[in-house]
Amino acid sequence: MAEPWSSVDDVAEHLGVSKDTVYAWLSRREMPAHRVGRLWKFKLSDVDAWVIAGAAAEGGPSD
Repeated sequence: MAEPWSSVDDVAEHLGVSKDTVYAWLSRREMPAHRVGRLWKFKLSDVDAWVIAGAAAEGGPSD
């Protein structure tokens, strides 16, 4: 079965961060995501791999 696509809300909840943090990562083009129209969509497995690789530790909206 294929992994479902997740929203910004889903990713923020999954990672325990705010939506603002997710949008900050997206604005710096760091987080693995795909734009579908006006919406951002994610595969949680890609996001998890990105976090494990240490990319999330490089900053949030306060950087």
